[in-house]
Amino acid sequence: MAEQHHFGRRQLLKGTLAAPLGAVAAQTPAGRRDSTLIQRGNSRPGSTDWQLTKIRIPRNGYRSPDIEGYCSRQSVEAGDKLQIMVSANPPGSFRMEIFRMGYYAGRGARLVGNFGPFKAKTQPDPPVGERRLRECKWDPTTEITIPADWISGVYLGRLSLVAPDNKTHDWQSFIVFIVRDRRPADILFQCADNTWQAYNRWPDDYSLYTDPRGASVPGVDVSFDRPYGKYPQVTEYAASQGSGSFLLWEFPLCYWLEQHGYDVTYCSNSDMIVPSQILRSKVFISVGHDEYWDERQYHNAMAGVKAGVTELYLAGNTVHWVTPFRPGSSGQPNRIIARRGPFGPFPPERLTKDPVPFDYVGPDEGLLMGARTPSPANGCGDWIVTRPDHWVFEGTGMKKGDYVPGLVGWEHHGLPADLPGLEILAEGIALRGGTEPVRWTATIYQGPKDNFVFNAATIWWSQGLSSPPGHVLPWSHFVHPHGPDARVQRITRNLLRRALGKRS
Repeated sequence: MAEQHHFGRRQLLKGTLAAPLGAVAAQTPAGRRDSTLIQRGNSRPGSTDWQLTKIRIPRNGYRSPDIEGYCSRQSVEAGDKLQIMVSANPPGSFRMEIFRMGYYAGRGARLVGNFGPFKAKTQPDPPVGERRLRECKWDPTTEITIPADWISGVYLGRLSLVAPDNKTHDWQSFIVFIVRDRRPADILFQCADNTWQAYNRWPDDYSLYTDPRGASVPGVDVSFDRPYGKYPQVTEYAASQGSGSFLLWEFPLCYWLEQHGYDVTYCSNSDMIVPSQILRSKVFISVGHDEYWDERQYHNAMAGVKAGVTELYLAGNTVHWVTPFRPGSSGQPNRIIARRGPFGPFPPERLTKDPVPFDYVGPDEGLLMGARTPSPANGCGDWIVTRPDHWVFEGTGMKKGDYVPGLVGWEHHGLPADLPGLEILAEGIALRGGTEPVRWTATIYQGPKDNFVFNAATIWWSQGLSSPPGHVLPWSHFVHPHGPDARVQRITRNLLRRALGKRS
């Protein structure tokens, strides 16, 4: 177990603490490659107790008012300060344990810091602002400085109320943040936190989807200055409280990559608006449900392809809505997003069916990814091979018509782009509601510098890679993916081997 540090009354009254050191090694300086950093990190002991145990969510609710919190920034670097805002109702004392998510001999997380106890007051629910914005302006409960030895990754902070006996834990929830770095790395893993926030219904059904005018309309804002409620779609999973959608869609890929020692670094959607972000990697990965992009992300991803970066869209419904960032009321950048309009071309039937028209259409996501989100946008089915002779399927033993059961869902890509040399590797029909058919297509096309772009066409691709602790399989449109599949694992290894210049 990592070193545990407790802090004295003076530090707690200040609401500031220094985070513990000694987890792995100092962060690699910018510009220096350290291809074994993740391997060394995962050689450290994992934690047997990192999940939420006691969670209380009111009936038909989304939040856990007993204890909940959020962070002042989506991502941070070593040396940055991160404020953590916590509310407890009724007021109480709590402890905070911070875990880095990874493989860690199958345990899935490592304890890097144990802080508190702190006093948490009941902080006010924000009013409903213009454009249905719910933006908390809570007082910081504490502040931590990110240590040099917290390597890039996704970090969950477990907030646990201290029980009356002052020994055991009471009600719990998570906070989530990303630690990024600037080092060159083989793989850049983009977390889909814009989409986490777009679907976040905290405190009482306020997401980009819950406007009375309709589920997909302009003129609605959501803020990162609020806690994450439980995940509101596809599966009921109270133990996700406060973690966004990371445990459901992205964690299986994170776990699998780190299990196999890949050199990976992590970033948020907001980090990808910086042009240099993608250029420090050989491979860029968008995973799971990565629906909401600032247009600058699109242009930087397209510039990455032109510069020779291989891009793997192990995802579905990706790059679907243009959601520009703007600062929060405090002036902190990139804290509010809004649905400005679709990436294009948008299916005409969607434009006529939507109750409120959009006045803006962004660039064509198909020209980046090789395929687009079709209409209807959701449905589920089997992932069916059509080009088994392609190198992507080497070693899988798959023949034409072979399939991975239930891997397509719950939203997907189709409508292949008109790109020179684009190949359809797998395709089939997904059924919305079990009856309404729509074609999906998994594609690949060659980039200009021996790189390529692969599109798996399904949110559920990572379900075929691993099933780590704290993860549950989804179920939608009467379809259930089966979990880890050796063929999905081999296809992903083939893609990474080719992208990283290892042809055998």
